[in-house]
Amino acid sequence: MIKSNEWSWEGVRESIFAPWPLLMLAAGIALVAGMALGVFKASLAVAIVGGLFIVILVILRREEVVAVVIIAVHLYVDWYLAQAGVALIMAFALLMVCFFSQSPRRPWTEPRGLALWAAFLILAIFPAIQGALTVHDTLIYYPNIVFGAFIIYWLGTVIARDTAHIRRLFQLLSIIAVLVAVHTILQNVTGKFLFGDASVDAYLAGTSNRLLDANLAASRSGSFFIDPNWNGTFFAVMLFLPLGLFVESASFLKKFFYLAEMLLILPALLFTYSNGAWIAVCCGLVIFLVFAGRTRDRFQSAFFIVIAVLAMVTLFPGQIALQLQHAMQSDDRVGAWMTGLRIIYAFPLTGIGMGHRAYLLRSEPYRALAQDVPLDHPHNSYLEWGAMAGLPVLLTFVALLTFTLWLALRNWARADASSRTLLGAGIAAVMTLTINSWTINGWTFPALAALGWLILGCLSSPLLAKNRASQVEHC
Repeated sequence: MIKSNEWSWEGVRESIFAPWPLLMLAAGIALVAGMALGVFKASLAVAIVGGLFIVILVILRREEVVAVVIIAVHLYVDWYLAQAGVALIMAFALLMVCFFSQSPRRPWTEPRGLALWAAFLILAIFPAIQGALTVHDTLIYYPNIVFGAFIIYWLGTVIARDTAHIRRLFQLLSIIAVLVAVHTILQNVTGKFLFGDASVDAYLAGTSNRLLDANLAASRSGSFFIDPNWNGTFFAVMLFLPLGLFVESASFLKKFFYLAEMLLILPALLFTYSNGAWIAVCCGLVIFLVFAGRTRDRFQSAFFIVIAVLAMVTLFPGQIALQLQHAMQSDDRVGAWMTGLRIIYAFPLTGIGMGHRAYLLRSEPYRALAQDVPLDHPHNSYLEWGAMAGLPVLLTFVALLTFTLWLALRNWARADASSRTLLGAGIAAVMTLTINSWTINGWTFPALAALGWLILGCLSSPLLAKNRASQVEHC
């Protein structure tokens, strides 16, 4: 009887306090989503339908679906179409919805390490102002890569109420990865760019970004990331989500589905010809084998890896040969790294400003001889933090990354065997991004950083530990 009364009171409390803030903020998300859809030059009706779809998802508390939509908007609308800020507004609004509609069944939580986050947010203000030479850089760096990282990470901690929600998030993110993979494959095979933008096409026509070295007659596919290296990093990270789902699932039909996803992601990764992405994948596979839940999961994963390698060598021998030739040729990244180190030595506390334009102009006096052409970033996220924002920001970022990974590892250690494979896949994905960021600006590229912080927020969520403790108590 008491239980029934408690349930009734909870229902009354939710009905009084939740609907109006929920509907108001959902309307805000709908407006932003409608604006995002509007850039497709679609009709007003399509924009309204898309906005209402987001509202329905929010009201039904499908936060994982909305979070994945935010990642997609971050890539296509914010980055490819250069409408920066849409995804951040959506993420902040969704976080507020979660706050105002919290309940025992849908708990609210704050991320751990708020002091570190506060230091990161404060220390990055001056370098962001110093580097705000263009509107694009002003909107990209501090709002998205600094403040946006905090919001997306917090959103991930709230979404991950249990491993079932993480599983659903990984499933949806895998679908996004497959769609981008299909787009990449079609771009490479047919030479046509679906859902392209004329201004981006004009930019790519004036660059050699999609070509391998002069001696290698092959093109590289960047898809909506534009740069093939960013595209390769995306696939390197995303590969581990269907891999974890494949190993964890007991259903033959689901295993077949996840296997098909991986078999589409791998060729797409190959068509980017990204050396750094392949190195990161190899390291990530070792990490996944270590953190797979059970011994049989490790054997199953190792068996699949061998089969996948054989399939790739059999089906794409020419592309594999080109990738190996490309890997053997010299790379100018060493010169870019040396330039970054020289800038850090000259400006250790504040850097030269967080912005591509600022780096392009202010790095020239410090350009190393090994760097042949001017660059707008040092092709390394950690050197980018140091050179653009100074060592205090770099050290704070590394501390944040280390602390949140430690929280994720602690949740993994406390999880049951069946959940460890799923969490291990997420850890491998984050570590892959971390490793790949030594060869490209992964953690400092808005769409990739948002993806990494969302996954890391889920893995390190305090709600996972509380849910596990509750399950043990009921047992």
